[in-house]
Amino acid sequence: MNSLSRRNFLKMGGMASAAAALASITPFALGQVDTSGEFLTWAVPAETPIDIANLTSFQEYLGLSLPNITINWEYLSYADMLDKLRVAVRGGGGPNVAVLPILWGVEFSGGGFLRPLSPEMVGLSEEDFWPKALNSNRFEGELYGLPTNNETMAFMYNKKIFSEAGLDPEVPPATWADVAAYSKQIHDNLGVSGLGMVARLNHGNTPFRFMPVMWAYGASVLDETEDAPMLEEIRINSDETRAALQLYYDMYVTDQSVPASSLDNSATEVRDLFLAGQVAMQVVHPTEYANLLQMNPSMAGDVTYSLIPEGPARRAVVFGGSNVHIFNNIDEANVEAALEFIKVRMDPEWNNRLAWFSNPGNLQGFEDPYFELRKAQIPFLDKATEMLEFGIPFPVIPEATEIMNLIVPTMIHNVLTETMSIDEAVITAEESIQEVFDRREA
Repeated sequence: MNSLSRRNFLKMGGMASAAAALASITPFALGQVDTSGEFLTWAVPAETPIDIANLTSFQEYLGLSLPNITINWEYLSYADMLDKLRVAVRGGGGPNVAVLPILWGVEFSGGGFLRPLSPEMVGLSEEDFWPKALNSNRFEGELYGLPTNNETMAFMYNKKIFSEAGLDPEVPPATWADVAAYSKQIHDNLGVSGLGMVARLNHGNTPFRFMPVMWAYGASVLDETEDAPMLEEIRINSDETRAALQLYYDMYVTDQSVPASSLDNSATEVRDLFLAGQVAMQVVHPTEYANLLQMNPSMAGDVTYSLIPEGPARRAVVFGGSNVHIFNNIDEANVEAALEFIKVRMDPEWNNRLAWFSNPGNLQGFEDPYFELRKAQIPFLDKATEMLEFGIPFPVIPEATEIMNLIVPTMIHNVLTETMSIDEAVITAEESIQEVFDRREA
């Protein structure tokens, strides 16, 4: 599929001008294929107007380029998808193809629910992807998915609140110790929360915000921060983990400078508090700026982004994003149809358009004109893109979701509720991870 055919399709308005598009673009130029088939795909619904428009254009383009393939779309919320997916695939159902958050896939490859999927199967090579992203799909030496988009979070703060609290609005916190100090000053001077802490149990938002703190202090759950992790040694029981938990304890218990609801808060609740002027700082996805302005355009001049603060050991962020997978419940006759769909999905332009506030998974996407258009249109996208350099993937093991979504947040809860001392909470977390590993032998 060449870029000229895509541009012509877009200029002609999508499906409303399908006849004109087909009259002016030859089937070969459009990239039409004769492959036939049918499959079910699950997706998280688009939220922002531009995401909705891009998804609609993508589906229309699929109808033209893959005319003999029927793609059935089913939409599930991010909060619901993982639990429903676990139940569905164990019963032989669920999607045949799905784009899943980077943390989830290895659980299903480890469980035997995914088909092998390598770059070569869709006309690409391993050099077309960030090694860290590609390795998030690698289980026991084989690839079971491809990165559709890569992203990291950045640090957002309200400059107006900074000014009112006596802080320089042009100077973000440089370190996590600064975050705690700023948070206390904001709370003491204004009575609102400084940092929007996220600590909900069994929710992916929590590890995405706590693990960068742990890593910044030099801690790790296993050896995931190493250049070539083996992911066999449990390292969570360390003084560095204790230091990261102490930071959280100081903000939540001692200073009370974060929301009292932090233990129940996901990113959604923190967003509401930020919108209401009750929270000054948060770790957020690049989409958050667009979401905030959609809800409250008057905040445009008050909100800015910076790099996530450093710790004593490093600056760190979760290397996130999503991967596309083919489940082994697909009929063999429909596998080629799924691969043709993925070829289009991995196209540099669609990689950009379908991850408008993220970054393309296919590195060729960084050379596509749509990447420059996104940079020009999305304020602060440069900060999240710059953070890719500091990204650390979650451990690529089938038990990663249980460890990150349950054991790590439980450790945080045990400390912040003072159910356990920091030392007891860290030891308990280590024992819980060991129990998870022991189940492998059962």
